[in-house]
Amino acid sequence: MDIDEVLTRGVQQVLPDKKGLASLMAKRKIKLYQGFDPSAPSLHLGNFVGLMKLRQFQKLGHEVIFLVGDFTGMIGDPTDKLAARKKLTREQVLENAKAWKKQAGKVLDFKGQNPAKILFNSKWSDQMTFKELIEITSNLTVQQMMERDMFQERIKTKTPIYLHEFLYPVAQGYDSVVMNVDLEIGGNDQLFNMMVGRTLMKAIKSKEKYVLTTKLLVDKEGKKVGKTTGNALFLDSKPEDFYAGIMSFPDDVILLSFELLTELPLDGLPEKIKNNPMAEKKHLAYEIVNFLWGQKDAIRAQNLFEQTFQEKRPEFNIRVEAGKKIAETIAPFTSKQSISEAKRLLKQNAIEVNGKKIIDANYVVSSNDEIKVGSRTFLKAK
Repeated sequence: MDIDEVLTRGVQQVLPDKKGLASLMAKRKIKLYQGFDPSAPSLHLGNFVGLMKLRQFQKLGHEVIFLVGDFTGMIGDPTDKLAARKKLTREQVLENAKAWKKQAGKVLDFKGQNPAKILFNSKWSDQMTFKELIEITSNLTVQQMMERDMFQERIKTKTPIYLHEFLYPVAQGYDSVVMNVDLEIGGNDQLFNMMVGRTLMKAIKSKEKYVLTTKLLVDKEGKKVGKTTGNALFLDSKPEDFYAGIMSFPDDVILLSFELLTELPLDGLPEKIKNNPMAEKKHLAYEIVNFLWGQKDAIRAQNLFEQTFQEKRPEFNIRVEAGKKIAETIAPFTSKQSISEAKRLLKQNAIEVNGKKIIDANYVVSSNDEIKVGSRTFLKAK
């Protein structure tokens, strides 16, 4: 990918402007980061979107930081939350982040000639004095904080807004200042927090910090796909579960998923998806599992999906007696429960025995025969 594609593919917006960031990237190596709060022990699909964008910058030779928010994670990001999040202990967030390097290493290169760095924001936030906090917050106003949609909703519903939630964007914004970055990346729902960091960077260091927001993986109704609760897809899942999870995506997010979760060319994809959405969804699932786990697991996951879900192999679990003629055997399972109805179905090629059509009403059922009556009834001779 070139600079323009990296700043366009899967990108919602670049602030203050894409042209300025592109110019800076062309002149020198930039330092950028994305923060990940360890509220769970596994990185999820939404994190994967950010990791893929960081990967693209890394491949262009820029300095990438994977920031673990072990300090901010204890506060809990109030973004999109209409009630206060439960605070976590340092032990809980560190335990959650324990396996993150291995998971993120599926996407980022932590070795090589241009290794990504892992930093923890407790390193500087733990050392902050109350005096320093007052000085930092003097660059922001209460009105700025109150602009957040979720805070406005809480005021309407008279739900408490706790002061530590107010300070979350300050803690996140200060990360940019300490690391002295040129760019912060995050989902479009993180724009407010990232803009606070931009404000602090200008006020404290008199430096421009660019903000790049990635598109959110949402369906046409705005609901997150592979959401972070319930049926979430995690990077430490089994390959076959991840494959099946992607296959459950609605058709309207297939193109967006290719854009956000792969590095494959997008030319001609809209037409292919329109003509055969199932085939392209399988292509998507295969490519992602192949990327994260390798070809062997991708092939196995696809085969398992086709056998288990797509082919929907029937279970012949209704027991019947062997030794009888086929018409007599299937009669009780026909709509009229009669021999005449059974014979009619046989003539219409609606009966299969061991995968072969049977039309002879005098066929004698043998032990272990698997008999399919219509499309929904499955008999097994004993």
